[in-house]
Parts: sequence; structure tokens; C-alpha cells
Amino acid sequence: MKILGIETSCDETAAAIVEDGSRIISNIVASQIDIHARYGGIVPEVASRQHVLTIIPVISQAMAEVSWQDISGIAVTFGPGLAGSLLVGVNVAKAIALAKKLPLIGVNHLEAHIYANWLAPSPESSPLKGEGTMMMNFGVKFPCLCLVVSGGHSDLVLMRGHGQFEKLGRTRDDAAGEAFDKAARILGLGYPGGPAIEQAGNSGTPCLPLPRAWLKESHDFSFSGLKTALWHLVNKGGVSVADAAASFQLAVVDVLVVKTIEAARQLKVEQILLSGGVAANKMLTQHFLASSPVSVLIPPPRLCTDNAAMVAACGYYHLQAGKISGYDLDVVPSLSLG
Repeated sequence: MKILGIETSCDETAAAIVEDGSRIISNIVASQIDIHARYGGIVPEVASRQHVLTIIPVISQAMAEVSWQDISGIAVTFGPGLAGSLLVGVNVAKAIALAKKLPLIGVNHLEAHIYANWLAPSPESSPLKGEGTMMMNFGVKFPCLCLVVSGGHSDLVLMRGHGQFEKLGRTRDDAAGEAFDKAARILGLGYPGGPAIEQAGNSGTPCLPLPRAWLKESHDFSFSGLKTALWHLVNKGGVSVADAAASFQLAVVDVLVVKTIEAARQLKVEQILLSGGVAANKMLTQHFLASSPVSVLIPPPRLCTDNAAMVAACGYYHLQAGKISGYDLDVVPSLSLG
């Protein structure tokens, strides 16, 4: 069963064909990073206009080697995300589903990120190839604990089965990816912040006394105070940018890893699943693999960031369960999971 996935929740225009929820046939992503970098962040109106220009060519490219007669359904992200961007993808998906008489499947963007762990990547795509510790396959064991960390979200979710989610924790202020973006701006490292902080930190030492918000008796996260502490240190002067980046990165990683593993022990889960753009951070993955008492599944970096293959994979399981959307499907910018 082949599913066409469409993703336009933020600043990536993406389309993909995935077979049986795991085998990627095509996965096309048109990035807007260069467009938004000049502004130091995403401009919603610019993003939505760019989606309008790009979405049809991206879908055509994804469908290059597949016939419409082979497609069993159209899966599209309807939230959370930027309203204008979501509208582009949802309306195009509706038009295709109507014209081709195919099921329309609305997909939660956060759920889609989790389903990146069901996709079967090629061995050469492993970011830690040769280390022998990275697990990337679709042998997921329930119940599992899912950490979704991206620019807009830092959610800890218990997954008991397909479509069965219970949100345990969330960010109370800045998401991890948002904190990286703001820290990079403080340090003058540019946009996007996550890769910039990671690259700068590679040549530094995590020696600065930055705080950790442990939020005891809660599975929630908080990174706003960490960002403020970095700002105060930098404004005092005499701080190495590389050391500041390394220290900030370690502070974020410490909290994400320790709180997630603590929850995994309490809930006695079988696995931990990482997902979202921040899951591409090598320090984060290495700390999880070194510390977790249970196996950790981590998609390769290209499947951690926004893409449509994860949407198609999620859509496959929705279709298998008979979860089909009507043509009245609307965008939900603040959609949550669990």
C-alpha cells in the first residue's frame, strides 16, 4: 500500500511516497532556510507564499516514478504549525484526493515525527555509522516513551499502541529547538540555531556554570531561564563563544536525557523513541545511547527534521485503522498530541 504524504507545517515544502508504512520510495523536501536566514527566523507570510510556489513541483517530483493508480491515500499535516503554511498543504491534499477519488488522511505533525521511527533508512544514512550503537529500524516495542523535540515543541509522550498517546510532559516556555535558536542569536551564530550551536560547541569546552531546570515531581521542561542565564554571562564579557555554545548545548541535553530516562524507569517502558529536529543533535543521541537502560530508536538526521515520509508512514497506520478525514478537514495550528 503506497501513501502520498504532504508536509507544509512550517518552512519546509515536502512530499513523499511510502509503501506499507516503512519503505521510502521518494522523499522530496524543498527548504526555505536560505530565505528566512536573512531575518534570523521564520516569517510566516513569506513561508506560506513560498509553499504556494513550491508545492506542485515538489509533489510532481515525488510522484516521478509512481502512477496515481498505485496510490492508496493522501496523508497531510493539518496541525500543529503555522496557519498559512498548513492551509497550503491541506487544500492541495483535498484537491488531489477529490480529483483522484482517494482517501484523505489528516495527520498530527507531532505524531508524524514519532512515526519517523517506523521508516527503514538505508545503512549508509546513519549519522553514527561505524559506532555500532545507533538503532534505526521499525522494530518498535510497546509501550514506548516518545520524546519529540523540535523548534516549537518539547513533548514527552507515552505510546501504548498505534494511535494511543498520553502526554506526560511539555515545555512550559521555550521548546528546546527554540532555545537553541535564541542562544545562537545571543552568540551571533546565525540561523538555524541548532546546527550553529552544535558546530560552534565542537571546538569549545562545556565549562560555564549554566543552570538546569529540573522541575521536580513533573515531566515538564523549561529552557527560558537557561537562555536568560546565557544572555547574562555573555553580556558580562570575557566568554568564549565556543565554550558558551558547548555549555548551553550540554545544559539542554542534560535535562532532556535525565528527565526522559527517569520517566522511562518509572513507567517501565520497552523503548525510548527520539524524534524531531533536535534529535539530529549528536551530543543528544550519544548521551541517550550511553545512559538509557532500554533500547533507543533514533531516525537519521534527514528524517528528524520536517519531511513528508514521516507523514505518509503515519497516514498508513491511520488508513489501516479506518481513520479517514472528510473534505471539511481544517487546519489546527495549536493541535496537541495525547
